[in-house]
Amino acid sequence: MKRNLILTLLFMALAVGGAMAQGRRALRINEIMVVNDSNIVDDYGRHSAWIELFNSAFAPLEISKVYLTNDPAHKQLYPVPVGDVNTKIPKRQHVVFWADNRPSDGTFHTNFELTPGVENYIAIIDADGKTVIDEVTVPADLAANTTYARSLDGAGVWERRDGKTATDYITPSSNNIIKEGNAKARMFAEQDENGFGLTIIAMAIVFSALLMLSICFYFISRIGAAVQHRNRIKAQPSAANEPASERVSTTGEELAAIVMALHEHLNVHDNESTILTLNKVRKAYSPWSSKIYSLRQLPQLHR
Repeated sequence: MKRNLILTLLFMALAVGGAMAQGRRALRINEIMVVNDSNIVDDYGRHSAWIELFNSAFAPLEISKVYLTNDPAHKQLYPVPVGDVNTKIPKRQHVVFWADNRPSDGTFHTNFELTPGVENYIAIIDADGKTVIDEVTVPADLAANTTYARSLDGAGVWERRDGKTATDYITPSSNNIIKEGNAKARMFAEQDENGFGLTIIAMAIVFSALLMLSICFYFISRIGAAVQHRNRIKAQPSAANEPASERVSTTGEELAAIVMALHEHLNVHDNESTILTLNKVRKAYSPWSSKIYSLRQLPQLHR
């Protein structure tokens, strides 16, 4: 018993660990700026190189215990600290790390810097310190205040962005492609100005749900009735299983006939007492003229 419990707990621990590792595989390097002269500043008001990570999963992702590095030979260069609530990235959201070699400034300040004018290797290493989750090499000729970013969040090709055009905007801690408005809302506004179609759709959804619930409740009631009927049948004794002595019923006339036959055959009489007891009738009226004493009670015959 104890062995099975230990094996079960071990299997559950391995399953949870595997699920967490599988979740961390959704972490992506999304945008990088090597030379930051006039772009965003950190919590201390300094311009520093930064690395944006993106959670491509559709669930929150805890990134503590993973490693960031700019050295392929030293994969465990910067371990993301444990215990900071900000290391849990919501689904499809971003987080920015400052590559300023100031780890004492906080969780999101690495212990390495990015070097301008050379290729910069950047990688995310899993908690085992060996598995590469994502990696990229930033070109050496990347200009100042220009980012090396994916064309789509967590996917797409890498491209340079200088923020000078409407499509090359720099988006630290934001989507690489900013979606303007809601396409579905615009479509409804154009094709259903008065909202009748949306009302019909909403009512159809509600009534469909009610219909499904009524069908479910109907089948549940039928199943419950069938179960109750079966239980009642089981509770009632079956005539085929009853003993023969219980199935035979004797009427009063049959018993009287049996007693009379035994009396005639054995000539047995009851032991009758010879003592005559007279009870004085205590009535408030004179019983001599009462009709009830002159009436004769006839026996009831069952035919």
